[in-house]
Amino acid sequence: MAIVTEENTSKRIKTRNWDIHYHEAGQGHPLVLVHGGGPGASAWSNYNPNIATLARKYRVLAVDLPGWGKSQAVTYDQRDNSGALAEFLEALGIGQAAFVGNSMGGSSCIRLAYERPELVSHLVTMGSSAGVPGIFDAAGLSEGVKALEAAYFNPSIETMRKFVEGMAFDTRHVTDELLAERVKAALARPDHIAGWKSGHGKPMVKLDTQRVPTITAPTLLMHGRDDRTVHFSSALVLARMISNSRIYIVNRCGHWVQLEHTDEFNRVIDSFIEGNPVAVRQAA
Repeated sequence: MAIVTEENTSKRIKTRNWDIHYHEAGQGHPLVLVHGGGPGASAWSNYNPNIATLARKYRVLAVDLPGWGKSQAVTYDQRDNSGALAEFLEALGIGQAAFVGNSMGGSSCIRLAYERPELVSHLVTMGSSAGVPGIFDAAGLSEGVKALEAAYFNPSIETMRKFVEGMAFDTRHVTDELLAERVKAALARPDHIAGWKSGHGKPMVKLDTQRVPTITAPTLLMHGRDDRTVHFSSALVLARMISNSRIYIVNRCGHWVQLEHTDEFNRVIDSFIEGNPVAVRQAA
């Protein structure tokens, strides 16, 4: 397989309502990667160490949601992440895919799994909220969310450093190159920053906790034990709601399992999909 780069995987597609940028690599069962909601976030920034490995077996589609990356800008009232993901699959002519979502991306995939269950063969979340406060959650905003907000309102190396350090357990992952890239990406799209500000104080993605238990897709709930943005107890709440689910907790890991424990993440994703083949056969 050719070397996977940001440039040679970059594509765009127009759906019924959205102009979406994404990265594509590999062949096989479709595997959609959905990023989180931080400043400067994109499919490439959240998943670039994972795409090449996963593309050896799967058709990897890493999506920039509207309001992030190189996709169109949206206000909070216009945002419909799960709807955009459904339209994305339909525009590509894909009947069913495995979905992997980090943080906001995970919540977006949860919504898709109960709104359009026929599209989701497997559901994987990392660091995602359960939609309801947990017993161990902070009374107010978590440390990570406070840093995220500060970086949105004043994007700089200093605010971005505090934000990224709050996402990671091991700060060796917080390189000057990473910080510069995230600040540059945030400042390059003031329309995305304005769109996020339009929803300040509101949930990134609203979950209907009455519908979450209707999810039937095999579900893997990954979470960093040391996540300072969304407490790992959220995975416990989701596991109680989703009957066909299992939890995977990673010690010495913050909010970004896929970046801090890349090799393990890639192995676990592949093993989970391989170990739950029924939905794949149904999609063929």
